[in-house]
Amino acid sequence: MEKIPSFTIDHIRLKRGIYVSRQDIVGGETVTTFDVRMKEPNREPVLSPSAIHAIEHLVATFLRNHPAWADKIIYWGPMGCLTGNYLIVKGDLASADVLPLVKEAFGFVASYEGVVPGATARDCGNYLLMNLPEARWEARKYLEEVLECATEENLNYPQ
Repeated sequence: MEKIPSFTIDHIRLKRGIYVSRQDIVGGETVTTFDVRMKEPNREPVLSPSAIHAIEHLVATFLRNHPAWADKIIYWGPMGCLTGNYLIVKGDLASADVLPLVKEAFGFVASYEGVVPGATARDCGNYLLMNLPEARWEARKYLEEVLECATEENLNYPQ
């Protein structure tokens, strides 16, 4: 079998950041998938399942309610390797185009207080697997160390 494109990225050199993972044409419209990488693969501890789950609920809710972006958001969800998330958006976009939105989303998570949206037995398949304090800590770390000072190496895959 042929390797899928995401398995051809050099994960040994990959930094934390936001990367265009792929672009597809769906119904005549470009859809862009972003790799929102919160941890350096194989070099630092991954996100805990309970933190990334809380981040998933909070960011997905934030994005789908965003006044300017809600109608462009297709998907937000965690990577199986627990080093980041995928954001799928309508449009032919670059990492720099969504950087302000991702900053805003992680600022929202970093300062969020209250009940995590959808964290009930009725609304979620594993609602007890949530750690809001850890999610806030991870979001703040990513925001301050990566998003607020992003450079080209945080916005373009290593060659």
